[in-house]
Amino acid sequence: QLRISPAVSMQQVISVWVRDPRIQKNDFWHAYMDYEICLHTNSVFFNKKTSRVRRRFSEFVWLRQKLQENSLLLLKLPELPPKNPFFSLNNAQQVADRMKGLEKFLEKILQSNLVLSDSCLHLFLQSQLSISKMEACVAGKTSFTVAQAVQNCGLRRFHSEEDLQKDLGVSCDSDSDSSESRDPRHKTKELTLNKSRSAAILDRRGTCPEEMLSCSNGSV
Repeated sequence: QLRISPAVSMQQVISVWVRDPRIQKNDFWHAYMDYEICLHTNSVFFNKKTSRVRRRFSEFVWLRQKLQENSLLLLKLPELPPKNPFFSLNNAQQVADRMKGLEKFLEKILQSNLVLSDSCLHLFLQSQLSISKMEACVAGKTSFTVAQAVQNCGLRRFHSEEDLQKDLGVSCDSDSDSSESRDPRHKTKELTLNKSRSAAILDRRGTCPEEMLSCSNGSV
């Protein structure tokens, strides 16, 4: 009979993927690219064990800056992929290289307990709040807490500041940094978690099956 030692059975795993680059338009002349971040974990640092959000490169830059500030220089964070002035949204190789660099950055910072204790990281990975709202939430200047923002991500979409104030659990807003807010097709989109699948079948090449990852309240 196979016996699993307590040390092995209690091992904590945090798997993260950066995938599905999409070009988003601010207006007719200006566009940017964002990426889907998928998280699957059994770590005690995360109340929500599976999630997926979309973030753009400038938000990664913000995250690194905040984590460095909050660590009080006790931790040297890994570098992000360099910002290329000639970066093209239509250059598949450049996009793939940047996406791989962003994933490696997340993989490295998630190895630090100090970083894992930072609320900015949790809002970045598990809510679709804009930078300004993440900062306000961490500072206690919102009607909802960090835990509420994370837990309620994906329950509904908010389209006005009035809606934001009405619901304490809001975490996905209509700020321009949220890639899905301008597309009404996403209002009714439901992401479900297929509990019958094992984490072992997750594609380690940067993809995460949609049936396994959810940003819904039913995540476990």
